[in-house]
Amino acid sequence: MKSYETSSQHQRHQGRWSTFAAMIATSIVTMFVLKYSNVYETGHVWFSQTRMWMALMMGMAMIIIMLGFMWGMYRRLATKVLVMCAAAAGFLIFLFLARSQTTVDDQAFMKAMIPHNSIAVLTSRRAEISDPRVRELADAIIEAQVKEIAQMELLLEDIETNGKLGDGAPPASPYRSLDAPTAGGSRSRGRKKDHAGNARGTGFPAMIRSRSSPVPSLPSTGPYQS
Repeated sequence: MKSYETSSQHQRHQGRWSTFAAMIATSIVTMFVLKYSNVYETGHVWFSQTRMWMALMMGMAMIIIMLGFMWGMYRRLATKVLVMCAAAAGFLIFLFLARSQTTVDDQAFMKAMIPHNSIAVLTSRRAEISDPRVRELADAIIEAQVKEIAQMELLLEDIETNGKLGDGAPPASPYRSLDAPTAGGSRSRGRKKDHAGNARGTGFPAMIRSRSSPVPSLPSTGPYQS
């Protein structure tokens, strides 16, 4: 009889951990999906590694918080400490991946930025703005983000069809140098420069390699502007 009760308690204990793991996994998936809830249109939903790392990072934080509140529900101290340590390590790993962008290549960058820009379009269009200066700024944001979404969709299609340009080495960028630590340990701030002309407007078609088929033109107006 005693052996039966011990076995029953062990099964209940194991069931609690299984339920806990299923709850965390469900929460991570839910948080990842909800991160796309405020894109302007469903066509702007692309898989984003950064959103995945952020959802996993929040899942690790949930493990620590929830296990802390439910500490008395689980019996073995060693198991609880091990789960806490694993969650803390996972949090730091996913935080590093989200902030370093180590796993993000050309396509992953643009797939992450399209929904990001789409959120800016939705916010800029639907916010209850009364100051004409802020409205002018919001309209400029809409115009820039719509153009950049179109550029990234064209580049994704071109890279998928024809491959990447360049030799595989990261090109020089004045913005990447701002992340490099200086001799004193602080990050270089440098002067602000206007590089918008190099990233947008008439210079963009040169980014698409010359092919026999014409390159689609970028939209100057659309449903975002109405």
